[in-house]
This record gives sequence, structure tokens and C-alpha cells, in this order.
Amino acid sequence: MDTIIKWLSETLKISESVIEKLLLTLLVFVILWGIRRFVMGIVKQRTEDHKARYNWNKGTAYIVYVIGVLIVSRIWFEGVQSLATYLGLVSAGLAIALKDPITNVAGWLFIVWRRPFEVGDRVQIGEHSGDVIDIRIFQFTLLEIGNWVDADQSTGRIIHIPNGKIFTQDQANYSKAFTYIWDELSVLITLESNWRKAKKILQEIANSHDDLHENAREKLREASSRFLIFYNKLTPIVYTSVRDSGVMLQIRYLCEPRTRRFRKEKFWEAILDAFNNEPDLDLAYPTQRFYRLGEESEGKNKPDGARLP
Repeated sequence: MDTIIKWLSETLKISESVIEKLLLTLLVFVILWGIRRFVMGIVKQRTEDHKARYNWNKGTAYIVYVIGVLIVSRIWFEGVQSLATYLGLVSAGLAIALKDPITNVAGWLFIVWRRPFEVGDRVQIGEHSGDVIDIRIFQFTLLEIGNWVDADQSTGRIIHIPNGKIFTQDQANYSKAFTYIWDELSVLITLESNWRKAKKILQEIANSHDDLHENAREKLREASSRFLIFYNKLTPIVYTSVRDSGVMLQIRYLCEPRTRRFRKEKFWEAILDAFNNEPDLDLAYPTQRFYRLGEESEGKNKPDGARLP
């Protein structure tokens, strides 16, 4: 080994101490890489769970990086007895030159420590919404939902967001703690329709599609130990109001974040079938009515007038 170091020093015109440190650094990286490959090989043999594999891959990578930095720092900075002292020496210059990367690293530490979201969660950060598919030291990645696609379904785009954004952007998590969301479906019927019958039909449809409130009650009980979350009613309910074009009946119900479109489709199919069999129920749309002067007092066309869409 001494012969090789001496030959490299003479060939590359570099001092023997530097060559020795370079070889030791290379050896450290090779050993750590080999250990990580060995661990991941065992994990892949023992589990087919993609999320478990992903977590092991990220976890071993972080551990290897930290150990590598500690050992290499010790090799190259022998006079520095602690990592805290070493970081103190270089942090002043890096704070100005690398402000954004350092902020992103701080954001990553916050994500790892406080866990405002994890891989697999559906979140909204500022104007971007999506499923978290990766978290790295400088950025996290979303599989975008919404935008030009209705009902929070995927657009297929991948969005990379710097970790530092969590300190400046509002965050919403669809999946944390209480794993259900409230959704509403609005049904507008004409003023002439039998709105009480319509409300009863909608309530029966909502109840027949309600298979979540028992699980939701258990999730709510778990979430209440961490957050001040409580609801008096978890079963579907239909609210009544009046709009310019008719009577608005709104179904409020629980659903899982990723099933909003599927749920609404089932609701609408049931509603259309039910209303089709009721002659006194009509869906409304914006209309205008015109009356000819003098005919109102005679009672002509008084009930409907001339209706134009």
C-alpha cells in the first residue's frame, strides 16, 4: 500500500498525505455502497410492498450519507474534534452563498421531524395539489391532481417543489389524521317541483350510499387525541335553499379524497333514475320569462308565460 501511495504521489504530483486521504475516502464510499446494496437486496427478497421498499431505500440512503459525511469529515479534518465545531467553521460562509439550498435542507429536516406530510399523502401546497411520491433533501415531488382535470383526479404531471416552500406556503393535507373529507353535490330543481319529495328521495339515496360513517367515527376518535376535531353528525344530510332558477338541494356527505368523482357519479346515476320516474320533479336551469302587457291582468299565461332557456 505504501508503494502504491508513493507511486501515485510521484505520478500525480500530489503529497502522499492527500493521496492517502483520497484512497481512504474512496474505500469508505465503496464499503458504505456495498452495505446499502446488501441491505436492499435482502429487503427486495423479503417484501413485495412498494411503499416498504421505497421507505427502506430512502432510509438507508440517508443513513449512508450521514455516516459517510461523518467519516470523511474525520479523515480530511483531523484537527477538528467534533462535527459541531466543523459545521460552525463553514456555516457563516455557506449561509450567504447557499441560502436557498440551506433553507431547503431545513425544510427537509422539518418534514422528517414534524411530518406535516409523508409519501402517499394527498396535499395542497400553495396553488399546487397532488399525491406526494418522493421526498428528498432539497425538494419533494407531487403527482399533480386537479388543474384542468375535474374532481381531483390525476393530470399525469409531476411537480417538483423546493422543501423551503413549506415555510412560506399554506399547506393542506387530505390524508393526515382524519382521512376523510366532506363533499357536496348540488341538485337544482324547478320552483314548481315537489321539493319535499325531491329532498326525501335525495336523503334516501345518500343514506343508501353511506358506508363510511362508522369507520369515519373511529378515525375521528383517533384524530381527536392529536387535534381539536369533532363533528356532531357524520351521516349524510340534505340542505335546502333557494336560487334564482329554482330550489337548491345540497347533499353533504363523507368520502375518501381519491373517490370523489366515483362517489358523485354513483349519486348522479341514482338521482337521474329516481327523478325520471317522478313527473312532478324537474331539474332546473337558468331561464327567463316574458309577459305581454295586458295579458297578466286577464290571467293569460299567468302560470308559465313564455319560457326561454
